[in-house]
Amino acid sequence: MAQVSEEREDRVDATGEEPAGAPGTPGSANAGIPVTPEFPGTAGVAPAGAETGEAAGSATSQAVPAGPETSEAGRLSAAGAAEATSVPAAAEPAPEAKKASKAGRNLPAAIGVGLLLGAAIIVSLLTVRFLFIGIIAIAIAVGTFEFAGVLRRVADTKVAMIPVLVGGQAMIWLAWPFGREGALTAFVLTVLACLLWRLPGGAKGYLRDISASTFAAAYLPLFGAFAAMLVPPSDGVGRVLTFLIGVVASDTGGYIAGVLGGKHPMASTISPKKTWEGFGGSLVGGVVAGALTLSLLLDGHVWQGVIFGVAIVLTATLGDLVESLIKRDLGVKDMGTLLPGHGGIMDRLDSLLPSAVVSWLLLSAFVPIG
Repeated sequence: MAQVSEEREDRVDATGEEPAGAPGTPGSANAGIPVTPEFPGTAGVAPAGAETGEAAGSATSQAVPAGPETSEAGRLSAAGAAEATSVPAAAEPAPEAKKASKAGRNLPAAIGVGLLLGAAIIVSLLTVRFLFIGIIAIAIAVGTFEFAGVLRRVADTKVAMIPVLVGGQAMIWLAWPFGREGALTAFVLTVLACLLWRLPGGAKGYLRDISASTFAAAYLPLFGAFAAMLVPPSDGVGRVLTFLIGVVASDTGGYIAGVLGGKHPMASTISPKKTWEGFGGSLVGGVVAGALTLSLLLDGHVWQGVIFGVAIVLTATLGDLVESLIKRDLGVKDMGTLLPGHGGIMDRLDSLLPSAVVSWLLLSAFVPIG
């Protein structure tokens, strides 16, 4: 009777339905028939597979005399056994799904897009390096559209688009001839323009919209202007490459170490996939890249490159966490869908923007402009 009860539970779990009469129980069609290993009512004895139902059917026909009631019971038992054995195989996740969830994104697409972006940057730097400022300006404009669009859709917050876009371009291009004075002057004027632009909208949501507009102007174009300021010096190509290679090495080292051995979450409430093991990989990649690029491309010292690499890892990680926190607050996975495998432009600028500020500050101190 215990075996019969287990068979009834197995059939209920497998099919989701309570059978009308289980074999070997009072009131069933084949009550009184002994439960044996050959009889299909014994759950978990017959081998799994398509042969289970056939073997059970033949065993039933040999053990029980032919009759309408026993034949019906045999068919029900065989069907129940076939369903019970087929469910675990269907529920087993595909190996590809496990691999995709471990990587966290479409890796071939991400690599392809990354290589294309890297090629465009290298070509601009090795031909006419000031074209890199144009790449920065385009990326900042697209990122501003993405950020403002997400705020409008999910938070009903309206960024002053015209002042932020125009002022943002002014920050970047004025940083070329006038440096930080030009960028900061354009930023202040942009904030004033946002205050004026939002006045006709009335008092409701005024502070919310102005705060979002000011944050957008500072986080995107003002930070981006520091990357533009790396270009004008005579060794500008080396400065830009040192900055970019440091961030890429930090991101790549952290990603590889996190995927292969990440076990201890770094900030589980902000970014569950970011681990301390990944941060260690970022430190290794960033320090090695900083030591090599600063000494080989800019004639700096190795110890300066080590400090530079550590600082870049810290700011790149901070940028990732800030972006993750913003997206978690807004309830979105990505800021956009422009770049396959990456998300939007904003999802690629997260570690670059704060690192641009620190790169300009440290490189100006370590390798003064002659």
